[in-house]
Amino acid sequence: VQFVESGGGLVQPGGSLRLSCATSGFTFSSYSMSWYRRTPENERELVAAIYTGGDSTDYAESVKGRFTISRDNAKKKVFLQMNSLKPEDTAVYYCKTLVGFPTNWGQGTQVTVSS
Repeated sequence: VQFVESGGGLVQPGGSLRLSCATSGFTFSSYSMSWYRRTPENERELVAAIYTGGDSTDYAESVKGRFTISRDNAKKKVFLQMNSLKPEDTAVYYCKTLVGFPTNWGQGTQVTVSS
């Protein structure tokens, strides 16, 4: 089971980034997927989740209205479109199955929001 995140970088407040996560080793279409982030204070937060059908999503209150999670079952990928970024969004972002594979994590992708 592998998760490979990409798309992070340095962006100014108000900017946008699109994160991608390539997955392998499990039946992607059968799993709900999620994005977590680990802040500089080492706090882990569930940012967004998308369920198996792709039509249902959930978001942390802190990102609701700014972030959009999506998935491509054919390509076994999950995405996170992040708009109106704020300095408090600075973190390492990880994708993960919402349940299962508790010890399998990718390397994450660093997002830094700063002027």
